[in-house]
Amino acid sequence: MIPPVYNRLFAAARAQGCLLFTVTVSSDDGTQVARAFSSHPKEYPVLGTKPIDRDAWYDHVMIGLNSFIANTPAAFEQLFFDHALITAMGLGSALNIPLVAEGRVLGTLNFLAEAHHFTPTKLAAYHAMIQADHQALAKAMQGG
Repeated sequence: MIPPVYNRLFAAARAQGCLLFTVTVSSDDGTQVARAFSSHPKEYPVLGTKPIDRDAWYDHVMIGLNSFIANTPAAFEQLFFDHALITAMGLGSALNIPLVAEGRVLGTLNFLAEAHHFTPTKLAAYHAMIQADHQALAKAMQGG
């Protein structure tokens, strides 16, 4: 069963112009990630795990606890192995926000939209959505 908070967050994000939303959950040891929700299960199915690449994105998001913002395909193509699929879907910007609870990154909330979507105003709106549902998101991401 899909936690209601994921559908609620996607509905709010869609109202802002988000076209693709996924949730990834990190393993306890931080070496694996699993997709827990996808607004597009055909292209991004919810199944299995994959290793987390220790790259610039990892350092910025998982270690630095910062949101990753890319407003053009060129800004994410070196970091996202699936950049060709993303752009084929008509998406040109990405926002990955780490969800931190009890000092640990539980996973990321991943929003994609057309190029140049993530303006300062929209970034504030996405962060506010997550903050408003932080407790429910943390519970869902911890399997509760």
